[in-house]
Amino acid sequence: MKAFLILEDGHIFKGTSIGAVREVVSEIVFNTSMTGYLEVLTDPSYAGQAVVMTYPLIGNYGICFDDMESRKPWPAGYIVRELSRMPSNFRCEGTIQDFLSKHDIPGIAGIDTRALTKLLRTKGTMNGMITTNENFVLEDVLPRLKEYKVGNVVKKVTCAQKKVLPGKGERVALLDFGAKDNIARSLVQRGCEVTIYPAYTPAEEILAAKPNGIMLSNGPGDPKSCGEIITELKKLYESDVPIFAICLGHQLMALAAGADTHKLKYGHRGGNHPVKDLETGKVYISSQNHGYVVDTAHLDEKVAVPAFINVNDGTNEGLKYTGKNIFTVQFHPEACPGPLDSAFLFDRFIKMMGGDRVCH
Repeated sequence: MKAFLILEDGHIFKGTSIGAVREVVSEIVFNTSMTGYLEVLTDPSYAGQAVVMTYPLIGNYGICFDDMESRKPWPAGYIVRELSRMPSNFRCEGTIQDFLSKHDIPGIAGIDTRALTKLLRTKGTMNGMITTNENFVLEDVLPRLKEYKVGNVVKKVTCAQKKVLPGKGERVALLDFGAKDNIARSLVQRGCEVTIYPAYTPAEEILAAKPNGIMLSNGPGDPKSCGEIITELKKLYESDVPIFAICLGHQLMALAAGADTHKLKYGHRGGNHPVKDLETGKVYISSQNHGYVVDTAHLDEKVAVPAFINVNDGTNEGLKYTGKNIFTVQFHPEACPGPLDSAFLFDRFIKMMGGDRVCH
């Protein structure tokens, strides 16, 4: 069946329908990872977005359910050059086509994803529509695309109720803004007892549980749309509890402390982004998925100082808070998919809480 990707600037890409057969409007972003497509699909940070995979062949090793990073896939749509119809892998439990169809995610294959990615890099992230309607009227579609807003999607992806993962070490409160499972898994592997809280849990409830540390997770959308959460994070900021934050959590903590954020032209999404530790000078290869960044141009050093920067474009990749037991990073030390170069940051968090264990 024919399918079309229509961008808000009027560009039209023609391909073949994959997954669910329905129309969807969303923000169009690209990911440069060569593997890990299932982890990308099940990353809640993609809620409200359609993902373009730049690697030309997707689905060649099928679906391995143990690799899922959350309970379901979250992207609004999926865009690939070629979709493998005959996966080969001893762990394979299904095809990506069936997976997309089962979870009602529409997609398009057979388009020039390289040309599409170059377009998004040149003009910036755009909204778009995936449709199988061959009789669409472009003049009617474009206003719909320009009106689309991702909105506050944290409410959509956060857990419904508190959950405890047992451990005999430090007690960590993990705020779920759209957390990838490997964040909790990385803490449990280090012996922590992890209590996962819904995103809108009051700070008083979290502090009343007397955790040894607080973890702020990744998540989707514009951090400035999370006003209620930022209000609660200001209270956690004022506490003496050690805090470690990743991605959206990093941005929200910065906003809570009085800093600012802005949207990048096309974001950082992939498993090969170099970040530099400003204290040691070492460079690590990181996994990333974000469209917003903390603005350090007017950052008050009495509040926080940059800890990591992106080697490619110089944008902020982490903050160390002045006079506080708080550090935050924009990238994903838990990876999945991606390199494990920066997994040691979880060990640093353990030491902040008074522990001395590391994961081997």
